[in-house]
Amino acid sequence: MATIKIKQVGSPIRRPASQRQILIGLGLNKMHKIVERQDTPEVRGAIAKIPHLVQVID
Repeated sequence: MATIKIKQVGSPIRRPASQRQILIGLGLNKMHKIVERQDTPEVRGAIAKIPHLVQVID
């Protein structure tokens, strides 16, 4: 299955708890951290909820 790389570019400070939980669910917890996840609709949906905090890397 295809994978995508996700980079955290925004801080979760002063963000709603739900957005912080999405970051934790994706495996992100520090600025500029990059994780590789399977390209599933669930992961794409999580990214769509916090586009101001993450960036998809090609």
